[in-house]
Amino acid sequence: MQAWQTRPYSRLEHAAPGPTPQIPAARIFDTAAQALVPAGPASGTARMYVCGITPYDATHIGHANTYVAFDLLNRVWRDAGLDVHYVQNITDVDDPLLERATATGVDWTELAHSQIDLFREDMTALNVLPPQDYLGAVESIPMITELIAELQAGSAAYAVDDPDYPDLYFPQAADPAFGSVSHLAEPEALALFAERGGDPDRPGKKQPLDSLLWRLERPGEPAWASPFGNGRPGWHVECTAIALRTLGTAFDVQGGGSDLIFPHHEMSAAHGRVATGQEFARAYVHSGMVGLDGEKMSKSKGNLVFVSRLRADGVDPMAIRLLLLGHHYREDWTYTDADLDAATNRLALWRQATTLDAALDAGPVIADVRAALANDLDAPAALAAVDTWAAASLAIDGDDGTAPALVARATDALLGVALD
Repeated sequence: MQAWQTRPYSRLEHAAPGPTPQIPAARIFDTAAQALVPAGPASGTARMYVCGITPYDATHIGHANTYVAFDLLNRVWRDAGLDVHYVQNITDVDDPLLERATATGVDWTELAHSQIDLFREDMTALNVLPPQDYLGAVESIPMITELIAELQAGSAAYAVDDPDYPDLYFPQAADPAFGSVSHLAEPEALALFAERGGDPDRPGKKQPLDSLLWRLERPGEPAWASPFGNGRPGWHVECTAIALRTLGTAFDVQGGGSDLIFPHHEMSAAHGRVATGQEFARAYVHSGMVGLDGEKMSKSKGNLVFVSRLRADGVDPMAIRLLLLGHHYREDWTYTDADLDAATNRLALWRQATTLDAALDAGPVIADVRAALANDLDAPAALAAVDTWAAASLAIDGDDGTAPALVARATDALLGVALD
């Protein structure tokens, strides 16, 4: 599937005369380790998988918060001279999509395609660098069924005891490291599993936390041929298969919103470990949740602020991006119109300062932005550094004629905020 198009990435290491600046090694918070860890390799290719949308209602501010967060990591890696292999999926067949299509009387494939197109438009507008591989579940069914067959051959898949629909499940007990991503006690895990699309109470399962690998065809549902019978894949194994087939084992970062820690990332990692005998990802990184009116923003609650709607109302996409960057990526926060107004004013300040004929030296502010991002993607600190430079440059007669353009280039390359 085609990803979106955006501005070409421009590196900074030779942006000014003099020696190439020292770029600090980045560290990021790993949910599994509950600690800051090195973010990616020292050289070569950084590999990242970020879970994509289920395309039945895209793209709200919570989605954008996640993809802008991991776009920052992509940019930090590129600034350090690394190649980046970034993969993202689209869960373009799943219960929520089918349910929305039925409720609205729209063909499920048409609904999915329309929302994928809208998501791509929003990502382009927000200057999010596109993934190298952008794969839907439907087009990935051959690789998914191949992985399920490998699990089955290793006694890590079983047919549930149900005479009508003996769907295939992954036994939690097959993975001794199960729980190492989320660190949840079983009662909390069971509650979240039920809340987030799982079926802990289904009769015929060996254990409540066993997860669906292949759902056999039901009347009126789409289905694809497989060695296990006509049906469709489970959510967790979809991401496992796409990640392993595109990135290989022990890739650098598995990313997504914090609501994916359990069950999705826990179970995807378990599938990967059991199938390969190696760690699935080196670090599991999660963005915070965005709320509105005191509740988490979610499709089920209907309390959504859509990027496309803000854009249609005339909001500059770079102001939306600055709104998101104004919160640390791991922070849970609440959207307000006042925050958007502040982001719009910040954007105006930066644009005014970067169109000066001369300003204060760009070197220190670029170094401060790099240092902030290397420290667990501390975007608020990076934004504050640019604020300080912009305000001082507007208040003081600077003597560096190259500084405005260099800072503008840095905000684009490092923060994804285009000022032209």
